[in-house]
Amino acid sequence: MSFKIAFIGAGSIGFTRGLLRDLLSVPEFANIEVAFTDINAHNLEMVTQLCQRDIEENGLAIQISAATDRREALKDAKYVICTIRVGGLEAFATDVDIPLKYGVDQCVGDTLCAGGIMYGQRGIAAMLDICKDIREVAAPDVTLLNYANPMAMLTWACNKYGRVRTIGLCHGVQGGHWQIAQAFGLETEDVDIVCAGINHQTWYVQIKHNGEDLTGKLLAAFEAHEDFSRTEKVRIDMLRRFGYYSTESNGHLSEYVPWYRKRPDEINDWIDLGSWINGETGGYLRVCTEGRNWFETDFPNWMKDPALKYEAGERSHEHGSYIIEGLETGRVYRGHFNVINDGVIANLPADAVIEAPGYVDRNGVSMPRIGDLPLGPAAVCNVSISVQRLAVEAAVHGDDKLLRQAFMMDPLVGAVCNPKEIWQMVDEMLVAQEQWLPQYGASIAEAKARLAAGGLLPTREGYRGAARLHVKTVEEMQQDREAANKNAGEADKGKERASAQ
Repeated sequence: MSFKIAFIGAGSIGFTRGLLRDLLSVPEFANIEVAFTDINAHNLEMVTQLCQRDIEENGLAIQISAATDRREALKDAKYVICTIRVGGLEAFATDVDIPLKYGVDQCVGDTLCAGGIMYGQRGIAAMLDICKDIREVAAPDVTLLNYANPMAMLTWACNKYGRVRTIGLCHGVQGGHWQIAQAFGLETEDVDIVCAGINHQTWYVQIKHNGEDLTGKLLAAFEAHEDFSRTEKVRIDMLRRFGYYSTESNGHLSEYVPWYRKRPDEINDWIDLGSWINGETGGYLRVCTEGRNWFETDFPNWMKDPALKYEAGERSHEHGSYIIEGLETGRVYRGHFNVINDGVIANLPADAVIEAPGYVDRNGVSMPRIGDLPLGPAAVCNVSISVQRLAVEAAVHGDDKLLRQAFMMDPLVGAVCNPKEIWQMVDEMLVAQEQWLPQYGASIAEAKARLAAGGLLPTREGYRGAARLHVKTVEEMQQDREAANKNAGEADKGKERASAQ
């Protein structure tokens, strides 16, 4: 069995390597063609060396084709895996730091809120170019598997405007599934779930063990859990008030809704600083910065470490390889996928990108009808969907008025800022990210003129937020290489969290 798979954004630290291991753990895939592409030639070379070493030590004859020419990598590809971060850490820093001046304190800033909206503007512009290349040079039946955030916005734009069949993939459902099993003292495989909603706001609407419905017992189990009662306060409070547990981490969820991060003096009541993902201000930016610096410095040692084993027992729970396995071999796989709703969840808009259970085999991806979400969770999702729709249309058409309306409608931005502050913040973010926003040329020129004219609203210059931690130097990380390597892996959002293994 042979086909070509292309990785876009292949210079990521851990995800490319991990998913390649997943794919090549499938015996039938021992002769596939693999192409890597990335705009950063240095990162691409390092990851290619690492992955090629893994391939050879597992006794396979595959030779990775690596190129900064995207169309070369995409030529005749049947599957494309996308893990891009447009603007890299430079743009990411503005997603976090500029909103902080206006009091918008984010932990991650890559899905919703001010950072996620701007990340979507950069990402959609790039993804539409990628889709054009895919349509022109990839195989006619190509499938795009998108791991890049903001997941729903990018997947929405690729399907509607990019005209490429795109499935969005995330590991949040798997992570929460593991937590639920832990809360009940059970093994993950013994707990059956139905989870539905939108990416990062998907809800475990049914939880069963040996036929017994445990959904109503979950709150008490989480409140009694020694670790989760401390690290997942936002998620537990949402469970308490909405009746269902949400997939995404404490830090993520806290910035998607208006209640937990709008008052600086209350933020620390809801978060835990034992791990960035529990709510640290700018936590993911810190981890990504440390991870990239560490990988650059420690790469020679990575090449000396043991190769990854291409074995079934080493395979992660990331959906990508299982989807491709199902499509190619006919083996049935059940996972949770991000697709255009089209009635799968009855009380969410048909055009939205939803996340719900699906099945894959040789006939394709099938999405069973879920019916209605409970009213409370549906209301939370619908607010976010309105923001996503505005942001997608703004990015596609370069419409800064729609962009500003997306900021206005965002729950946390709207809870913290008034309209004048939002308008000025958007001006600042457009100007700061000019090089990655080709669709906003005229709007950026106007924003520059307004900022230069003076009379600006006062902001909190240099404000670091309620819970920001020090970015470790390479020298500090060298004191504990094992922890630094773990941190570098976590810096890839494509990589499944260890707790979900």
